[in-house]
Amino acid sequence: MDPTRRTVLAGASALPLVAFTRRAAAKEVTLNAVHFTPAQVSYAVSFLKFVDRLNERGKGVVQIRVRGGPEVIPFAQMGEALKNGVIDLVDAPAGPMLNIVPEGEVFSATSKTPWELRANGGFELIDSIFLKKANAHVLAHVDGGAGFHVFSVDEPVRTDDGGVDFSRLKIRSAALYREFLESLGAGVVVQPPGEAYTSLERGLVNANCYTVLGYRNFGWNKFTRFRIDPGFFQTDVLVMINKGAWERLGPEARKILQDVAIEHERTSYEANLAHTREQGQQMVDDGMKIVELQGKARAAYLEKAARASWERLAKRDPSHLDALRAKFS
Repeated sequence: MDPTRRTVLAGASALPLVAFTRRAAAKEVTLNAVHFTPAQVSYAVSFLKFVDRLNERGKGVVQIRVRGGPEVIPFAQMGEALKNGVIDLVDAPAGPMLNIVPEGEVFSATSKTPWELRANGGFELIDSIFLKKANAHVLAHVDGGAGFHVFSVDEPVRTDDGGVDFSRLKIRSAALYREFLESLGAGVVVQPPGEAYTSLERGLVNANCYTVLGYRNFGWNKFTRFRIDPGFFQTDVLVMINKGAWERLGPEARKILQDVAIEHERTSYEANLAHTREQGQQMVDDGMKIVELQGKARAAYLEKAARASWERLAKRDPSHLDALRAKFS
């Protein structure tokens, strides 16, 4: 055979393989993601487990590339970044997005599990609201089940009814639970978690509010030696994807992403409860004292917490209030 003809035929025979390879490469979509805490904190560790599982399951179809945490996009700006498509996928609480989606309150207000909400239509409802207001789908409510606690530098002053004199506390807070803490008479300073260490170190606050899970990762237990029980609310960490990024995915990629997110929703819930118990006991073993609210003061504390999110939602945007109460309350 003529050498030139042989070369041409060889090249032609390779074309289907090249075309297949290009189609396969083009099929895989990479999503850029950020998480709301530094990488060493438990919530980021949990999210990275989700990413690893997704990238294993989604080879050749969909992948997640983690850009980092609040050093990449500041905590308070993550909601706007997601809405505007600056980032494709975000692991963050609903709290930073309450100015965009006030209805995000329901994730902390509810005592229902994510799978109960998926069964009763609540998840579909809140997803439709996020889609309209935040230009994003809620893939999963992760790391749920555990609540928030107030941690104080000095031993809290007790009241005769079994409570604590919160007026003596100036608490580093998130926007999510500011009104609740104010209703207790506490002074409140709203700051992202990354600023809390300096505020405690300089004495700008004498208390901090956060979950047991991840607390030691920030080093805050160096300053706060007392924990007020019981916890209140429920952690509201969400995995969310920008609408445009979602629409770029094909049906197979969407299914893989949603399936893995729902799997992580349940496994992270169970892990959150287990790790909360473990880390709480570790802090006690290291010398942290538990201050347990008692009697009427305890009941009033929990009742105020139960009301706080719904009342704030009613003030901000009551248009979906009744529908949300029917599913989440």
